[in-house]
Amino acid sequence: MKGLSKEMNSRRYTPLLHYSFTPAFLMLAEEFHDIAPPVDYSLIPPWLVFVIAFVTLSLLGLVVWWFMRRPKPELPPRLPREIALEELELIRGEIARMSPYQFSIRASDVLRRYVTQQYGLPATRQTSIEFLTAAAKAPSFSADEKSLLEDFLNRCDLIKFARYEATISDSELLLEEAIRFVKGGQLAAV
Repeated sequence: MKGLSKEMNSRRYTPLLHYSFTPAFLMLAEEFHDIAPPVDYSLIPPWLVFVIAFVTLSLLGLVVWWFMRRPKPELPPRLPREIALEELELIRGEIARMSPYQFSIRASDVLRRYVTQQYGLPATRQTSIEFLTAAAKAPSFSADEKSLLEDFLNRCDLIKFARYEATISDSELLLEEAIRFVKGGQLAAV
């Protein structure tokens, strides 16, 4: 009985599925093969791909570096007319804070610098009379411009040297005359 119980015990612990599925599992295992290594489908060797990528990136970096280091085109120099108009607009905001005497000096300086830069006349080193005499001989100025310039310089001299008691409206009139002269003597709405 001992032998029988031993045999029964061994059968009892052996799973029934072990006997029934083992041959089917072995048959399936025989149908599957080991996994094959990857196949290289590329016709170009890998080292050549890296060399081409390196050269391409280097050329791209060189192009970017060249564009960054390229000298920027210089802006054209500002015209004397633009500079003078800008300066006259700046001093327009200071009319109320400046005395008419100081304003006439600043407006006269702006206008004289403009004439020196635009027409090449030494306006900054001449008296008003010398400057008007040189302007009368210069073909660059029209009759209206000469008249406007003479009126402007006479008003400035009256304020600067005769100590005329000017007001803010006199300063505004000087500014408008200076702007009209710089714009080419055209009549502006005053």
